[in-house]
Amino acid sequence: MTEDGLITVQSRFGVTETIDRLAEVVKRAGLLVFARIDHQAGARDVGTALRPTELLIFGNPKGGTPLMQDQQLAGIDLPVKALAWEDEGKVWLSYTDVHWIAERHDLRDASRDAVAAIAAGMEKVIAAAAGMDQS
Repeated sequence: MTEDGLITVQSRFGVTETIDRLAEVVKRAGLLVFARIDHQAGARDVGTALRPTELLIFGNPKGGTPLMQDQQLAGIDLPVKALAWEDEGKVWLSYTDVHWIAERHDLRDASRDAVAAIAAGMEKVIAAAAGMDQS
């Protein structure tokens, strides 16, 4: 687990393609895409500049509901989300570590299996979207 609760991996693709790939992977995995937010477009709409930055919000009530049943306030961190962003030459894909979410909300043993499943699922879809999967 990271100190700030964020996990960041480098993507082999541009921001838009990374989020396109992530959306496709999560849909194939049976998850729902709730929203896609293009922060660069929002900045452009108000006359300011921002490097490419896109957020995808996704999940499945089957996975997240047990966490909220355990501690309802965990819903502030659900559904899960991932941010693709570009710095000076590289593209990154960041997401909140579900173990950090569990610690933040003092989730109990009742949530252990759901937390483990979400963590494993996130690792898999993030790797596929970023081009890290070797299969």
